[in-house]
Amino acid sequence: MKSDANARTHTDEGPFYRHAVAALARIEDGSILRFAFFALLAGTIGVLYVDYRELSANASAALTYTPQPILPPATTEDGGGRARPALTTAPEILDEPLRIELGSNGTLQLTGTIDPGAAQRFADEIAARGEYVSTVLLDSPGGSVDDALEIGRLILEKGLSTQVRDGQLCASSCPLIFASGAERLAGRDAAIGVHQIYAAALSASPVDALSVAGVAMADAQNVTALITRYLGEAGVDAALWLHALETPPDRLYYFSPEEMERYRLVTEWLDS
Repeated sequence: MKSDANARTHTDEGPFYRHAVAALARIEDGSILRFAFFALLAGTIGVLYVDYRELSANASAALTYTPQPILPPATTEDGGGRARPALTTAPEILDEPLRIELGSNGTLQLTGTIDPGAAQRFADEIAARGEYVSTVLLDSPGGSVDDALEIGRLILEKGLSTQVRDGQLCASSCPLIFASGAERLAGRDAAIGVHQIYAAALSASPVDALSVAGVAMADAQNVTALITRYLGEAGVDAALWLHALETPPDRLYYFSPEEMERYRLVTEWLDS
């Protein structure tokens, strides 16, 4: 019994316990509630901040995502265009980032996907060995529209020729580069085609999806206006791009030789 009494003296009735009870007694109930409220508010803000950063990062990644170019089938008979000519370059090579190689007789070969940054690599190559280059050979499924336009502008500035040979591909954004040539040479069995500019950004929520879709639509309209003006400056009939606007992004409109002549896309045939 004595030991139990001593235990109560050091716990329930000790100096620390008495001071603690006295301190709590001096705090009003309203102060305690306000403290609890602000603590919960601070915790909520912290959680929301973390969620906001994650959502912002995901949204930024979605909007800046650059989809890989695709090689869809030619349009149906109702949609016009011709069947895709046979290709001689392996698909896995076309799927690689754009490779820029200096060839013989003043040729610069561009093979593969026009990836972001390809325009800078092309500019570096022209700056280093541009005096030897007179013709840019193309074999690409397309890719970054911005990079294609930048490459094309440099070709226009330097007065270089462009070329797509039989069995080679120039699709999606690649024809913008081809259209930039002072002389534009192609084989009659070259596969040159276009389709709609497309956005592959996805969102987990309907609100975000509408926002992303709105931005993508506005960007597509701005880029379409830019491309139309650019084709006119290059001497190509801008009506050519109507086929891109009418062709779904999962298909390609391949131009016939007659169409390429009519739209002034080709200035000379390689077999002539």
